[in-house]
Amino acid sequence: MSKMAEQETVEAKATVSPCWSCKGPVPRASLFCETCGAVQPPGPADHFERLGIPRGFAVDEETLSSRYFALQARLHPDRFAGKTAKERAASLAQATALNDAYRTLRDPVLRAAYLLRLRGAAAPTEESGTVDDPGLLMESLERREQLSSAETPDEVRSIGAAAESDARDCIAHLAAAFAADDLAEATRLTTRLKYLVKLGEEARARAARLREASPC
Repeated sequence: MSKMAEQETVEAKATVSPCWSCKGPVPRASLFCETCGAVQPPGPADHFERLGIPRGFAVDEETLSSRYFALQARLHPDRFAGKTAKERAASLAQATALNDAYRTLRDPVLRAAYLLRLRGAAAPTEESGTVDDPGLLMESLERREQLSSAETPDEVRSIGAAAESDARDCIAHLAAAFAADDLAEATRLTTRLKYLVKLGEEARARAARLREASPC
């Protein structure tokens, strides 16, 4: 059995937990107990389960946002103003967990890294600056040199546009790699996507500085 299949088998055995109020069964991604209606603390669900979408890299952003805002609306503080301290704390914890899930899954780099961790693979982190791929390292050095040498906003915008186009292609390739369960390729592409997104951000910042510095 693969690691992924073993993990899913273990998770399937822990799909419910007892409600803190009535002890009834509560699915681990549920906000409320279906028996007594009490809001629950966040269960041990992953971000995909928490937002009710299939686990995978290819995420429909409209569905993701719709699910998030619908769930957060059910946790609005006004709904719990007259509830016990325990229920207010549980609703706040649920809202925080949903915020974390949404922030992670709406960002392709964070989503890819999170999915790699769920599948037991090492993932590049926000803090990691090391690139082990010689080809990617060379590409990074060359593009950053081009960016630092660019003298006009138009030149910088061109570099940024190329990075953004490559990032879109990288996202498509990442979806294919995850669908094929090719974690080595998914890890490589996640590192490249992280670099391309950062290059695009740096290009936008440099273009803005050049515009400010140019005479009217």
